[in-house]
Amino acid sequence: PSSSLNNNNNDNAISHGLSSLTIRPRLSGSLQMTTSGKNNSGSGSGSGSDSNKNDDMSRYDPNPGGMNSWEEDGENNQTKNSSNANNNNENFLDTLRAWVRSDEGREDIQTYTLSLVIALLLRFLIIEPRYIPSLSMYPTFDVGDQLAVEKVTKRIRPFNRNEVVVFNPPESFRQIMNTNYGVETKKSKEALIKRIVAVEGDSVKVRNGKLYINDVKQDEPFTAEDAAYEFGPVLVPPGKVLVLGDNRNHSLDGHIWGFLPKENVIGRAVFIYWPPWRIGNGGMY
Repeated sequence: PSSSLNNNNNDNAISHGLSSLTIRPRLSGSLQMTTSGKNNSGSGSGSGSDSNKNDDMSRYDPNPGGMNSWEEDGENNQTKNSSNANNNNENFLDTLRAWVRSDEGREDIQTYTLSLVIALLLRFLIIEPRYIPSLSMYPTFDVGDQLAVEKVTKRIRPFNRNEVVVFNPPESFRQIMNTNYGVETKKSKEALIKRIVAVEGDSVKVRNGKLYINDVKQDEPFTAEDAAYEFGPVLVPPGKVLVLGDNRNHSLDGHIWGFLPKENVIGRAVFIYWPPWRIGNGGMY
């Protein structure tokens, strides 16, 4: 019996002790246990500790893990940017319309239009630039040279020997190119540049590397080397000329594909304007 009584007393004590305990959650994730009643009043330091803890708790974020509305902010920013872009476009269009309606704008448009028309007329009727892509006319022209080709005098005076001309390739040249490539290629339609060596009525032949016109050996200081082939004699037919490259052994020219119709000539090469150290018309005659 005494043993049973002691056990009951102990149980009561335990129950009384647990009733004096409270569990406070801390936002840090840990549990804090504090005593109440007599146990708290027994020590001044214990009371101060609880006060400090309460102060610490008051400094914690009341909404731990809370998130800002970044998505909404992003959407708002995008909306603002889109609105600003639209405003900028509208401002630009309004400015452009105002400029077109103004006297100054009309004068500028007339000036630009006139300049464009003059440039196009110069380009298609009078003079045009050309670029040298190969060594077929070396040493007169080097790769990368840019030259001016005038297109007027071909209508008012006949072609002469030793003149350098730019022309659209004849059908015989296109056939050779297409045969070599196996298919029709853009290269067969690109303009070419060669030197006229004979005009209609001339008798032409190449013997021992030298060119003969009407049985007269020609002095050709502009060539890179003597020809390594034999050619002719042939008679240049009416309405055509014979053209050869200055780099005789590295040129696909008239000794391979025949005579050039005069109507294929675009114009005469008059001078090199680029690069600066090659400016001039040496060797173009």
